[in-house]
Amino acid sequence: MFFDDRLATVLRQRATGEAGLRTQYRQLLDLLGKDRVHRAGPQHQSLVAAAWLRMDALAEAIPALERAGMIREAGWRFRSADLAAHLADQEPEVAIAALSRADLTVEDWTALIPRLPVCARGFLRLRRDLPVDVEALLARLGVHDRGLPAPESADSEAMPEAPTPGSPVRAEPRAPRPARPAPRRREPAPAPVSQTDRDETGRSEISALVERIAQFRRERSESAGETDLSPRLPLGELHELPERPIAGFAFAADAAGRIEWATPEVAAMVIGTRLVSPRAAETTPGDTISRAFARRQPITAAPFVLSGAPAIAGEWTLDAQPGFSLEGHFTGYVGRFRRALADPAQPPAAEAREADRIRQLLHELRTPVTAVQGYAEVIQQQLFGPAPHEYRALAAAIAADAAHILAGFEELDRLARLETGALAIEPGEADLAALAQRTLDQIAPVLETRNAGITLDAAPHASLLVPCDAEDAEALLWRLLASIGAACGEGERLTAQLAPVIGQGQALARLSCALPAELAREEDLFAATVRPARGTINAGLFGAGFAFRLARAEARAAGGALAREGDALVLTLPLLTGSDTLPSPASGGAATRTR
Repeated sequence: MFFDDRLATVLRQRATGEAGLRTQYRQLLDLLGKDRVHRAGPQHQSLVAAAWLRMDALAEAIPALERAGMIREAGWRFRSADLAAHLADQEPEVAIAALSRADLTVEDWTALIPRLPVCARGFLRLRRDLPVDVEALLARLGVHDRGLPAPESADSEAMPEAPTPGSPVRAEPRAPRPARPAPRRREPAPAPVSQTDRDETGRSEISALVERIAQFRRERSESAGETDLSPRLPLGELHELPERPIAGFAFAADAAGRIEWATPEVAAMVIGTRLVSPRAAETTPGDTISRAFARRQPITAAPFVLSGAPAIAGEWTLDAQPGFSLEGHFTGYVGRFRRALADPAQPPAAEAREADRIRQLLHELRTPVTAVQGYAEVIQQQLFGPAPHEYRALAAAIAADAAHILAGFEELDRLARLETGALAIEPGEADLAALAQRTLDQIAPVLETRNAGITLDAAPHASLLVPCDAEDAEALLWRLLASIGAACGEGERLTAQLAPVIGQGQALARLSCALPAELAREEDLFAATVRPARGTINAGLFGAGFAFRLARAEARAAGGALAREGDALVLTLPLLTGSDTLPSPASGGAATRTR
């Protein structure tokens, strides 16, 4: 697939009837819920904008409860922060379903939560699977659990204390609880209305609710004041919180260089520490702090080592300014300690710099190609008026070529991001044997016209589940097997073997496929420029060598490898199964090729 036109296909359909409306709404949820749709190039932004408008129109025709039920359905992925933000502005039922179904990264949650409506942020507190950083962000924004304390039992309040033996019984000045009328009595005796009976008077329910809210606020204010102001001994009733790393603190030193004030969280650990030696004889010529202290000059980015408690021990950077009284006498220093920066990272390698330049170049090239594709589609679809069929045919060919070029740009960008570590393979679960067989079934009809083919020899009754996304695994196998199949000559039949093996102390899935003669003659397989003789099978725009290089980068990102072994190309990926049911490493076998 060179470009994804599923969204355009859905938008071209005209939904009629209730079933059609619901079907199209589900399709838009599925497509817009994928994060890669929003990462697509500028040529798809108009389609995405049209999809938002269509979804809003469908939302007006479908009740909120039914839309919320569609969002809660299992079997589809919801990894788009844009879709979560869009649904959070709708009815409460839809917002609750969307925010409870969204599976976003920490970066997406951090960017999304400040954009959410205030009422929608509270729904996130109902989830218990959010990352720690997201919960901390909610706490900073003031989003807390909305539960109220349970009310005290009315029976326990009205029940008098049991008298102790030998003590006089005192009559409590409490009115008895009103007795309920006997069942099936036509004329019950009127009972006095009690303010504590919450089943008969609406005012008593409101009063009880107001009292519960007031009690909740009092307890929260008391607990907050106790936590912040009242020191407590570690008697074991409270869980110790993890120590927060101290990145910096302010201080003030006297004229002798001794710290006499510091930020309260570190005051007990640093007060009394000297910035300079008390004896001038111990001052070394290279001591920046001592030299500045002696000359009463500012101290800028001076290294300093603090010893003592683990929270402050280590290397720091000191910035301070001298202070003087009104009479001009030196009074000390006021400044700040900050953690010393780590050693700067190693400069990027040549491959990383080259990949970054490629990505910048692709960004510049996409703009004109996208413009050409857009104008060609305008002519082909006659959006600005009728056009001759010949022009429409030429415009369709130009749009197809532009899409082909953009697909090549996407492959270059994907390779650059994989090699620099900016992109990772999505985790998941994929059956490698089923995907390999499906890929070979797709290219088999084309190879049969040349009396060629690739036969898969998979180990029977073996679990070949790999821990990567099914779409990424299928794209990897397509680049590998389609590139090999496109290079097959007349009457050339190959054999691919897939079996679980044990290597490097872990269970691996090993796919070995023999190389056709045209590829076997290449000295560097990953730099080969072999292109298919016919355009029916095309694994990429830049030939087999680039496709193998991209597949190798994807395999490495998934924890595996792709390498050439003689006249065979071997792909290894980690398995999800254990190694107790696997054969010995020698059972991997060798790939064969026949003519």
